[in-house]
Amino acid sequence: MTHNCVKEIQERQSIRRFSKEPIPEKIIEEILTTGFSAPSAGNRQPWRVVKVTTQELKDKLALAAGGQTFLARAPVVFVVCAVPQESADRYGERGFTLYALQDTAALVENILLAVHFLGYASCWIGAFNESEVVHVLNVPTGIRPVAILPVGMMEGKRPPKPARRAIKDVIIKESF
Repeated sequence: MTHNCVKEIQERQSIRRFSKEPIPEKIIEEILTTGFSAPSAGNRQPWRVVKVTTQELKDKLALAAGGQTFLARAPVVFVVCAVPQESADRYGERGFTLYALQDTAALVENILLAVHFLGYASCWIGAFNESEVVHVLNVPTGIRPVAILPVGMMEGKRPPKPARRAIKDVIIKESF
């Protein structure tokens, strides 16, 4: 990994202001292809992504996310879902309760990085009423929404990057 790539990763941040400028389908496909290159336990790939572009559904998702209306202003919203049974088929309960969520988190991070590298902005939204999102998107039984990702061009100036915890405060050497 080049130093430039590391710097780019370190500069990624959550953005909550989007212009209405549409995202070309070719870019959306590249973002998703990059997302789907994420690792998954046993290569099970226990995920589905719902691409939402209609304003009515984006408005309903914003309500389901506790009124986070900024997400409805993005031209595209991805709802990343886990399919726990696909992991459980190979790994049992641990696959169902843990691996499927870890795998979708890796997918989300890949999407966020692809969005950033391609010059767009996004924000990982995990605060939402899961049953409302299931209802709004008619999500089938057995599929669990785990993240909402609004994607678009950032509107206005980039906000100051929030402070991060010091490495010395979070690293534990060998044992607690």
